[in-house]
Amino acid sequence: MALTLRPDLAIIGSGSGNSLITPFWDDKQVVLADKGIGATGAFGGTCLNVGCIPTKMYVRPSALSRVPQEAAQVGVTIGAAVADWPAIRDRIFARIDAVSEGGREYRENLDNVTLLSETVTLTGPKTFRTQTGGSDTEVQADQLVIAAGSRPILPDIPGMDLPQVHTSETIMRLDDLPGRVLIVGGGYIACEFAGIFSGLGSDVVQINRSQGLMTQLDDDISDAYSAEAEKNWSVRYQRTLAAVEPLERSSSGQGPGPESVRAHLVTSDGRAEELEVDIILVAIGRKPNSDLVGAAEAGLDLHPDGRIAVDEYQRVLSGGQPVEGLYALGDICSAAMLKHVANHEARVVAHNLENPHNLRPVRHYAIPSAIFSYPEIAQVGLTEAQADETIGAENVTTKTQKYGDTAYGWAMEDSYGIFKVIADKRSGEILGAHAMGYQSSNLIQPIIHAMSFGQDAYTVARGQYWIHPALMEVTENALLGLDVPVPENAPL
Repeated sequence: MALTLRPDLAIIGSGSGNSLITPFWDDKQVVLADKGIGATGAFGGTCLNVGCIPTKMYVRPSALSRVPQEAAQVGVTIGAAVADWPAIRDRIFARIDAVSEGGREYRENLDNVTLLSETVTLTGPKTFRTQTGGSDTEVQADQLVIAAGSRPILPDIPGMDLPQVHTSETIMRLDDLPGRVLIVGGGYIACEFAGIFSGLGSDVVQINRSQGLMTQLDDDISDAYSAEAEKNWSVRYQRTLAAVEPLERSSSGQGPGPESVRAHLVTSDGRAEELEVDIILVAIGRKPNSDLVGAAEAGLDLHPDGRIAVDEYQRVLSGGQPVEGLYALGDICSAAMLKHVANHEARVVAHNLENPHNLRPVRHYAIPSAIFSYPEIAQVGLTEAQADETIGAENVTTKTQKYGDTAYGWAMEDSYGIFKVIADKRSGEILGAHAMGYQSSNLIQPIIHAMSFGQDAYTVARGQYWIHPALMEVTENALLGLDVPVPENAPL
């Protein structure tokens, strides 16, 4: 017999949606449904288990592995780095898995929370039913939040079911460091893992269907990053993966290892290529999980890319109108699949759930992002091309500052770091910033601050002290290089 639950609040997804269970709900009933993520079915969402956090915990040892080559540039000789993959992996997941399991146990032990560790499907705007686990539970909620995230996209080609083919959700738990890695894709995830594996010592080949990597970024940054990537691992452009087949050792014991695969590639002009590797990482994008929860069948509005449509208060739309008491947040509805965006949306949704007569809108302005590859990249706001289109090229001013033209850049012997700022030359309004190089995700933060609080470029540059000779002078000099007006009574 089916069990029916009628909670005050139901949440689908245990990532940022988990934070919605505030003290406000202590005397109310909450249902949290989450099927788990990755090969382990972990609790806590993408960022904690298979995304932001474990990847950065791999980025750190990979960066340290590059220290000998960087030290040689300033006259210091350090012995060759040797990466202990099992030790690195176990350090990471000993912490991650404990946090994930601790979060699950905490929710299970709350008297007012029912945790459904199962796949669920919407049966209406605020109702859903379990589909796995055998509990046959229906939930009819007063208010519902859909925060079911996204998942990697896999192409429909032969061999995608082979154990040597991975996505970002499985590749970090490999038994050993692979000798030869093929990475398919040219975006954030592909480039981060290319930096990780090449730094740790794998022979990396990265393919991308377009000419260049990170082509969604400002052209100057994309071009500069592509040039640096080509120096650090093999990059092949205008290629796609057509099929994967396993390889076996010959009876003599010679030839590829038992876990090797042959990747069949196709170039943009139709030529066939083959590549033998130990593993393949497919990182060609992610898709929202709206189809897995049956959003369309429940009558909810979707964007062409599958995202659930929401209004400025994160209320889900049906027939173009918001559904009372139904919200969505994070990757399942947000164009910016970023944890800090999901967290902001969660704070807005938490407020609106608790204050339905005093709704607060979400703020999707000056959203920054970083790619922790080698080199690191960060960006916020418009690219130069977007600025030209938005306000007219004649009104746009830009400045690209080289790291190597600052005092700390000299100390580093930096040869590639750049920081680009874009502004409206009529008002000094900062429109965007794009950086590539050491600590670029930190160097860009003053620009994010300025854009968020409406500070013009000149005031930001001259209205505060900048530590000399810190690397942050890269940001200062970029701002000072813009052709913008000096406000009346501006600081000197």
